Amino acid sequence: MSRVIVVGSGIAGLIAALELSRKFKVTLVTKAELVESNTRYAQGGIAAAMADDDTVAEHVADTLVAGAGLNCKAAVEVLCAEGPERIRDLIRLGVEFDRKNGELARGMEAAHSHARVLHAGGDATGYAIEAALVRAVREAAVDVMEHTFARDLMLERGRVVGLEVLDEAGIVRQIAAEAVVLASGGAGQMFPHTTNPAVATGDGVAMALRAGAQVADVEFYQFHPTAMAVGGNFLVSEAVRGDGAVLRDVDGKRFMFDVDPRGELAPRDVVSRGIAAQMFQQGGKPVWLDATAMGAAFLAERFPTIDKASKSYGFDWGKEWLPVTPAAHYWMGGIRTDLWGRTSLPGLFAVGETACTGVHGANRLASNSLLESLVFAWRCAEVLLDGRGVAASDFGCSDRDDLRAAVIDEAEAAAVVERGALQDVMWREVGIFRNAEGLGRAAAALAQWRGAGESVAALEDANLLTIARVMVAAATARKESRGAHFREDFPETSEAFAHSLCFAREVPVLC
Repeated sequence: MSRVIVVGSGIAGLIAALELSRKFKVTLVTKAELVESNTRYAQGGIAAAMADDDTVAEHVADTLVAGAGLNCKAAVEVLCAEGPERIRDLIRLGVEFDRKNGELARGMEAAHSHARVLHAGGDATGYAIEAALVRAVREAAVDVMEHTFARDLMLERGRVVGLEVLDEAGIVRQIAAEAVVLASGGAGQMFPHTTNPAVATGDGVAMALRAGAQVADVEFYQFHPTAMAVGGNFLVSEAVRGDGAVLRDVDGKRFMFDVDPRGELAPRDVVSRGIAAQMFQQGGKPVWLDATAMGAAFLAERFPTIDKASKSYGFDWGKEWLPVTPAAHYWMGGIRTDLWGRTSLPGLFAVGETACTGVHGANRLASNSLLESLVFAWRCAEVLLDGRGVAASDFGCSDRDDLRAAVIDEAEAAAVVERGALQDVMWREVGIFRNAEGLGRAAAALAQWRGAGESVAALEDANLLTIARVMVAAATARKESRGAHFREDFPETSEAFAHSLCFAREVPVLC
């Protein structure tokens, strides 16, 4: 029986491993415990057009609007059309979504035209999904390697043939495989303020770049507008604003309608910039999220996780406002894939936040991320199960044919990268607001550093440096503002950049 390696244990990795185990010997590699991933912390829910008053076409339209003209339409149509059936698969796997009068309960989130966001345990959707899938994987014939770091891809004549790992005992091992599926999540640890867990260090994207794979849309990092401005930037779900919470400045005035006619329900990039600008005017003080009109009883029932967290930080949010700040949340870019998870390297697949299917464009529509992981992980497994996954992708999505090439400068430097210093540079120069001068400073700083060391922390820092460099290069090349990428020196959207930017490590690629 042939082996397939899956790296990552969020929804994408667990679904891929579970489905692939029907035919292959599957080894699932995760650098922490099996349950630790971005999926576990997803609060708001998962979006799908499953009600009679909603349609797939409307979900497609909302996703395209949020993506600011950069989505791969074919990918969006796959996402929205296949989403409902994949939700039913989750239910069959034991995910218990919240219900109202016997029907699936639906929430409204920003930039959706309908209430179509399904949730579980109020605001514990990701945890409920993760728990159900972990149970299923534990019961399946999947070899799980916890506390194991995916160090690098193994290549042979231009094909991925396995994975080099650093196991729990600190021993480097090589595992041969017919295919490797990267599902290792995002890279929020590139920034000091993030809603992501500590494991989100961009390892999959960095490994793929080193192996010569193409990446795309890496300049687009979505900042969640409302993380608690205390402790570890605990996420306050967009669904809270969807249910009626409002944003107030230091004087108590609602300010978002001065920014956008949609107010607090504008797309997250708009709300994040509105909050950041307000904080700048207030001398760096956080803004306030006012959910008091909903009442303590409702908040405790609808958002039990947030309710518990707010109380742990000393806030009674049913009676007082919460201080909030934007924080790095979701990476639209990643390893370039087709509609089946295939990359530019034969034998290498990518799904979930690690991948760039083009479905999100320049800005992710709220609660589409869990759906993307679910839909495209299933498709990735399907193409491998029926034998169509051996070759590299020819990237048939016509909406992404006009891509630009670039060379990534990976010049060696004397100083070893230090994560805190890298995070400070990225937050200051490559965060919510960008400009040529700041991006130049970031590029110069990153060029002075190199990765060094064989500990997991050192290898993570080297990965963060790799992806930080490519993000700065992409943000510098995109001389416009679009979606989550905002250039103060190019504040308008330009049709000259109505396409993705594609990068590879050593040689220019014509995408």
